[in-house]
Amino acid sequence: MKAGNTKPCASERIIAEGIVDVASELRLLDVPELVAMIRRDESLNIADLVNSSTELYFRSGALRYAACADYCVQWDAAPLIILGLEFCSPPVNVFFRLLIGQNSAGVELLRESYIEGDLDENSKHEILTAAIANARLPASNVRRYASAQS
Repeated sequence: MKAGNTKPCASERIIAEGIVDVASELRLLDVPELVAMIRRDESLNIADLVNSSTELYFRSGALRYAACADYCVQWDAAPLIILGLEFCSPPVNVFFRLLIGQNSAGVELLRESYIEGDLDENSKHEILTAAIANARLPASNVRRYASAQS
């Protein structure tokens, strides 16, 4: 969502729906520890946490930490963690912020680029949807891994 805009654009909705499992995994992290990592600029550790949260759902390198993080902590509200992420699966490359709160998560699109230059919005959305689907691991692999961990 752009600043001052409360309605997400179609690309933001597509990304949010595509990474909902990853956002749920990231919401399980220890918030004070994550805030401390962000304060200490521990990019490699944050990247490792993001990678660990994505490895069950996406092919290696498709969704990664973009070396940008922030947080918002207020006395009267739950903390908000903001992670810069990159989704890269040809023919699309998208940079966005994942905003993670206590009970919800959201996506703010920063930049999207396509190998094919002149595309209308519908074509972009179809390509983005297909790219996310192609980058995801088969559901059977996720279930098999989760069963092996039990």
